[in-house]
Amino acid sequence: MKSRLVVSVTARDRPGIVERLAATIRSHGGNWLESALARLGGRFAGVVLAEVAEAEREALISALTALPDLEVSVRPDDGDGPPAGRRVEFSLVGNDRPGIVDELARSLASRGISFEELQSRTESAPMSGERLFRARARVVLPEPLAEEDLRRLLEALSDDLMVEFPED
Repeated sequence: MKSRLVVSVTARDRPGIVERLAATIRSHGGNWLESALARLGGRFAGVVLAEVAEAEREALISALTALPDLEVSVRPDDGDGPPAGRRVEFSLVGNDRPGIVDELARSLASRGISFEELQSRTESAPMSGERLFRARARVVLPEPLAEEDLRRLLEALSDDLMVEFPED
């Protein structure tokens, strides 16, 4: 029988972190199924979904959490599967301000919309030098919400927020 584990890791960014994680998983007969990895500030942050034989589960957890200079947390995969609903991707750009992500998350949660993925950053606007907020997200819309409902919800966050949905 196989066990699926969600491995969260943070560390001061440097070469070899992914290699150490992958080698540890492989050395216990595990399989790296999915991951989301990024450099944020001077830190490496990542989440990995791995699968390993039940007999190797505890040894793999011990080996991962013992890796030096890495902050590792391992939890069992809840196995609930993806939430029901329609997946929709969108991007946002607008003037940055404190609380913009909180407003976005609160607005979506109020309508039962779940994030599957969120990537965000701030950058200097080309002409003015003002700080811009950019985000790309994939969300799950519960029935009976439609893409147009999501657009109205997002545009209501701010007059200067531009919302784009990729063409199918």
